[in-house]
Formats: sequence, C-alpha cells, structure tokens
Amino acid sequence: MSQLVSAPELADLLERGEVKVLDVQYALMGPPSHELYAVEHLPGAPHLPLEHALAGPAGLGGRHPLPDPAVLEQALRKCGINEGDAVIVYDQATSLSAGRAWWTLRWAGLSDVRVLDGGLWAWKLAELPVSDAPVAVAPGDVVVRPGAVPVVEVEDVPAAAEDGVLLDVRAAERFRGEVEPIDPVAGHIPGAINLPMGLMQRVDGTFRSAEEIRAIAREHGVEGPVPVTTSCGSGVTAAQMVLALGEAGIEAIPYIGSWSGWITDPERPVATGP
Repeated sequence: MSQLVSAPELADLLERGEVKVLDVQYALMGPPSHELYAVEHLPGAPHLPLEHALAGPAGLGGRHPLPDPAVLEQALRKCGINEGDAVIVYDQATSLSAGRAWWTLRWAGLSDVRVLDGGLWAWKLAELPVSDAPVAVAPGDVVVRPGAVPVVEVEDVPAAAEDGVLLDVRAAERFRGEVEPIDPVAGHIPGAINLPMGLMQRVDGTFRSAEEIRAIAREHGVEGPVPVTTSCGSGVTAAQMVLALGEAGIEAIPYIGSWSGWITDPERPVATGP
C-alpha cells in the first residue's frame, strides 16, 4: 500500500474522521518551524517540530539524531495522538521533513503513518482551506516504543557500503566535496554512491511514479536483493529517500547520523570526487 495520500484523498479522510493530521513544516537554514506554521497550516492540524520532537540535540550523532523517546511521546500526546490513530504528516511541498516524520513515527511504533504528497502546496492547489489560527486539542495517550523499524548505526556503515549499496542522497556538488554550506568538512563516506533525492520528485514536490523511481534507482546500482542504506547531511533527506524507494517496492534503511555524524570522529575516512 502506498505511504502517500493526495490532497483530495486527505480531505475525504478528514471529513470522515478517519485520520489525524500533523504539521511538520521545516526549513533548513530558514525561519523556525513554528513561524512557518503560524503563517498557514491545515485547519485543525497541530504542529510537531522536527527540531525539538523528531530529532534530538546535535552532537556525536549528527545534526538531527534520533529523538529521546520520552520527548517524542510527550510531543505526540500534546498533539492529541492516541494509541492506534492513523496519522498523516505534511510539510510545505517536498516531503523533506514529512519523510523524516513518517520514518521517525514508524520507528517510534506508530503503525499507520502516511504523507501528504506535495504537502501544503498541493493542498492549496486543490483549493482546500488553510488557516493561521492556533490549534488546541485534547491530550493523547500514545505510547512511543522505539526501534519498531531498523536503523543503521555508524559502526555498521562501512559494511553497508561494502556488502550492499550506500546511497548518499545529497546534491552532487556536496557529494563530490566541491561545496559544503552546512557541515565543517566536505566530501562523502568512502564507498557511497550519489543519488540526489531531487531526482525522485517532480518540480511540484510530488514523488515520481514507482516505475520512474525504480528506473532511476537501477541507473545508480540499486537492483535485485541488495541491502540499501541511505545517508544525507543529517538524516532528514535520508529518511525522505527511504520513503521514495519504498513507494517503488525497494526496502532501505537510513543512517540517521549521516555525513554530519560521520565527521564527528576525525579518524573516520573522507572521500571526495565523483
């Protein structure tokens, strides 16, 4: 079953009261997510911040490591999420932070989590209403059970590249080490293959078809029963790529620490070039 829903499909699910929606808007190096939320969001959708709920404090695990389960549980309860709820997450358009939310909530044990394909932009294109009003919901009772889906740890990364495919999904120039606008070291993990996440989406931020995604993956060495690990700058786009590959029937596991976690140890090797 697809992990994506269209804007009209979501509107129908909401009208029938079958899902709860969480706003996870986020802008890397942009305004804080609560400011994006204050400008516009889906009516009735509470905000779940990536910075404080879907990731822990930056450190040896990278810029966006796994969250503290207790912190995530408290945030989800504040958003009114109960045990067994079906949840839809969305961001501005590209499902960057929504992909991370989708993966993190599944890791936390929520079994029914999907993503609004095209995000808030698609919702508005469908001429559906938005709001800037604060949202108050009754507290939920969800219990976070971390580890429900696997994650690649830093010590497993060399084997992931040697025994399978390690996909670095950052832009090509960052992979090659020509530019590095965020992290203190440029380059990539030795053995990684570059597959920019942008190739998996259309210009409007929606995901390409399963057939297109499979074809792009094949061109980058992902074919057959080979283990696939995804990496990016800080484990956000890596989760987004897991979502994209999953739509094409390709299982992948993210390395959440990603490049920003890898380079916290100066003894770890760094590669540059194509």
